[in-house]
Amino acid sequence: MPTFSSYDGTTLAYHRLGQGRPLVCLPGGPAQASRYLGDLGGLSASRTLLLLDSRGSGDSAVPADPASYRCDRIVDDVEALRAHLGLDRMDLLAHSAGASVALLYATRYPHRLRRLVLVTPSLRLLLTAPLGMAQAHARRADEPWYAEATSAMESWGKATTRGADDTEISPLRLAAAPFLYGEWTDRARAHAAEQEKDRAPAPAAGFYAGIDVDRAALRAALADVAVPTLVVAGALDAAPAPEAVDELTGILPKADLVMLPRSSHVPFVDEPEAFATAVERFLAG
Repeated sequence: MPTFSSYDGTTLAYHRLGQGRPLVCLPGGPAQASRYLGDLGGLSASRTLLLLDSRGSGDSAVPADPASYRCDRIVDDVEALRAHLGLDRMDLLAHSAGASVALLYATRYPHRLRRLVLVTPSLRLLLTAPLGMAQAHARRADEPWYAEATSAMESWGKATTRGADDTEISPLRLAAAPFLYGEWTDRARAHAAEQEKDRAPAPAAGFYAGIDVDRAALRAALADVAVPTLVVAGALDAAPAPEAVDELTGILPKADLVMLPRSSHVPFVDEPEAFATAVERFLAG
């Protein structure tokens, strides 16, 4: 398992998988160990995946300063990894909350990016409230798990509001997990359970803690990022819902959109072949 020393001396780990041109990959969660990304639907057949474990998660060390868990500080970890790899410019893929880091990185270091892939990206830094989430959830009302998962989401929200610890919230998150998948199959259940075990509570809590975003300024900065970008979204996803994805692609000047019809938040699990094909076609373009 390769490691490197980041800007503040924290030792961070990344995992190398596959063969071909390198693709640096940022997990979501936030603060999820990168192993849940797997081989990104088979993308490792054509790319060397470099899967970063964010500080305090997976095989990476806990930093001395807890404030460094914040997503705008993690940008500097990504830049340190690029330098460690000796890449003048890199292809960067980010999933879910990892996209918050990737978008900030793109505004600071656009000259270090060759191509950018945002997979079901979190838009928390851009939107004041989730766009289209309630409608997306309602569209799945006929699913057999819907009532239980909806109840778990409501309890999760209440527990978070009163400051419950992760021991209480974790089973609620897992009970709400069917919303994250196009189909709630045995494979999806196993993936959700493993993902929940690999979550790091302290880094997750610190990821957005205290961040003060000037959304208008961020939008303006992203509008100047002329990096070819692929946004991969799931038609069944609620965060981001299709309406929110349209908001993002309307900001980025060189964004292409692939909407996978049978996917939710983890399209590399829901439609692995279609996902890998779309990403590789974009990276090779």
